[in-house]
Amino acid sequence: MNDGIWELLAGRRNVGLRRLDAPGPDDESLHRLLAAAAQAPDHGQVHPWRFIRIPAHRRPDLGEVFVEALAQREPGSDEADRAAAYRKAFHAPCLLVAVCVDDPDAGAIATEEKLVSLGCAIQNMLLAAQALGFASGLASGGALDSPAMRRLLRLDAHERAICFIGFGSAAPAKAPRQRPAPESFFSTL
Repeated sequence: MNDGIWELLAGRRNVGLRRLDAPGPDDESLHRLLAAAAQAPDHGQVHPWRFIRIPAHRRPDLGEVFVEALAQREPGSDEADRAAAYRKAFHAPCLLVAVCVDDPDAGAIATEEKLVSLGCAIQNMLLAAQALGFASGLASGGALDSPAMRRLLRLDAHERAICFIGFGSAAPAKAPRQRPAPESFFSTL
């Protein structure tokens, strides 16, 4: 038995994107993270997901999307709220968007199965990042499904942005949180 996998699982922590600093993965490391994602289960081999990197030079565009989405959700937001929304675009040196591809022409695979496959791909990436020495975190929010985000990411009608994934370096990890014992979520009929 390979005890390294257990250490890797136990050592993985979600790090808030604002706490992820440079350096992030270089192109070779990012390729390895994406290769890990490719190992996810894929019922029907429909490849129901993809990832979009938001490079540094496009972060201002993402910031504007965050501001526009905030204005739509909260019309009474003030300048400080808009500035905070804009700054979120600059968190994490490597920022990806996970997209579920729910193509109706891809057979009779249920949307839920496609989302499970995407979740497995994301988890593979998070574990691979841990193995490569990078910290990682996930973030979501109301802007993901906004018309402005859909335009920025050039999403097709059958695609949905699910979450942001950030990779970088972080200060020493917090103490591990208490994880549930398997007995608390497992039963036998």
